[in-house]
Amino acid sequence: MARTLATKLRSAARAAGRCGRPPREHAGEVGERILEAARKVFLERGFEGASVEDIAEAARSGKPTIYARYPNKRALFAAAYNSAFTAKNARLASHTPTGRTLEERLTNLGEALLREVLTGDWIGLIRLAIAEARRFPDLGSSVIKMTRERGRETIAQLLCEVAHAEEPGTLPEFNPDHCATAAQYFCELILLPVLMRALSGEDLKVLHSEIGPYVSQRVAFFLAACRHSGLG
Repeated sequence: MARTLATKLRSAARAAGRCGRPPREHAGEVGERILEAARKVFLERGFEGASVEDIAEAARSGKPTIYARYPNKRALFAAAYNSAFTAKNARLASHTPTGRTLEERLTNLGEALLREVLTGDWIGLIRLAIAEARRFPDLGSSVIKMTRERGRETIAQLLCEVAHAEEPGTLPEFNPDHCATAAQYFCELILLPVLMRALSGEDLKVLHSEIGPYVSQRVAFFLAACRHSGLG
């Protein structure tokens, strides 16, 4: 009898701890813990197989805490995806390409871009977003569109910075008015072919081993187009 009562009291205490509103100073920590748990559960079980209850348990939180932030599982997935992308995009945006020449700096940038993209978790999240695009068009299209647009903005900014040391007018494609177009071609030439290979299931270790020579070849082609035929 005493043991049963003690067990009930402990269960009640745990439930109160999960469902109570966290102190304001810990709210950010709880939010990040929920998103990390969501990414983990979605990757392990897929969108359909994951439940908010599973995510709450992995996050050491309560379902009411999650639903107070996200109205449904789709919104939670979008937030988890956006959080992962924001972290990757911030790391790329803070990257300072190195090299003595423009070609070396662009190569360094291309390598950094592919290293950020070619991770198992990130490829898995993109696959999930694509897989759910038919059932939830707004979910798939919105997260993929956000990735494409914000990623391209970051690459455009970095391209302008990389070319800053060049003599003015040497490469008009790298002027601020044309950087967005240059970034689009840069991503399509360097990122998209490798991304498609990764999404189709090719070994990420193999893809990583090819980054150096692959990017060097593509950057040489990209610069030749800029210098001789133009991208505008």
